[in-house]
Amino acid sequence: MRSFNGRDILSLKEFERNEFFHVFDVAQKMEPIARARKNVDLLKEKTLVTAFYQPSTRTRLAHESAMHRLGGHVTGFSDAKMTRAGDFYQESIKDTVKMLEYYGDVIVMRHFQQGAPHEAAKWASIPIINGGDGWGEHPTQILTDLYTVLREKGRIDGLKWLAVGDMRMRTMHSLGYALSQFDCPITFVSPPDMALTDDFKQELKQYSVDFKEVDHVEMAIADADVILVEPVVQPDYSKSRDERTGDLNLTPANYRITRELLEAKAKSDAILLHSLPRMDEVPLDVDITRWSRYWQEAANGVVMRMALLALVLGAME
Repeated sequence: MRSFNGRDILSLKEFERNEFFHVFDVAQKMEPIARARKNVDLLKEKTLVTAFYQPSTRTRLAHESAMHRLGGHVTGFSDAKMTRAGDFYQESIKDTVKMLEYYGDVIVMRHFQQGAPHEAAKWASIPIINGGDGWGEHPTQILTDLYTVLREKGRIDGLKWLAVGDMRMRTMHSLGYALSQFDCPITFVSPPDMALTDDFKQELKQYSVDFKEVDHVEMAIADADVILVEPVVQPDYSKSRDERTGDLNLTPANYRITRELLEAKAKSDAILLHSLPRMDEVPLDVDITRWSRYWQEAANGVVMRMALLALVLGAME
């Protein structure tokens, strides 16, 4: 297994099966620290730089919280408009990253341009963590989701997944790549104009992912052990900010996970994940049901980022 020390976390295409489990093992060691709301000194001499060119609540704050829990320091920006990349100068990724690498020891980047963190990694001498790149990937979120499944179900192999939402989403791409390393059939449900692209389907076949597509959640939810939902009412992830006004369309019934649907069709021990934010695809009355795990998922987001930061900065092997 390759060392994680100094390694970029850009894509789950690059992860081997044993590397997933190694990350999960380290996350489990981090979990008591986060659960007890303690701070330790594991990374007391290290600084995280957050480079967020696109809005974020959970991803940015989970990384920052993780760094604080490990005793490290945080600097950076959360809005490209406040940087020279977002004003008159339109500073390049290369120039920005060449400066940021002197301000810290690891950079987590979210960007509206697909491939931007990969470009950053070409120029940076410190690790780059992809916090979401346009319609590309979101590896730390899917690592969080897999860890949540492992902790909740005790295993990953042999579980049937149902993924509902916009298949152009970066989380869906990372999920597909990740499940290539596990025995997990997956069913995708999405509006026709948000379906898996032909190129991505070809990739999934090349990676031997066992998948199929159906038109309505009711056609697949009864078999699902894990239900992962994303909105179909989406912003344009190729923009730095999508500030819409006026009424938004509601989610069609085909792509909504309601309490009534769960009670009537879902397995009693299935778990429901959502990386959030949500629109109306998962109504609020689902929150207190036995299926919901998105709050646990959010908590595990801190634990997973603690593990990744400790690994890429060489504090854990």
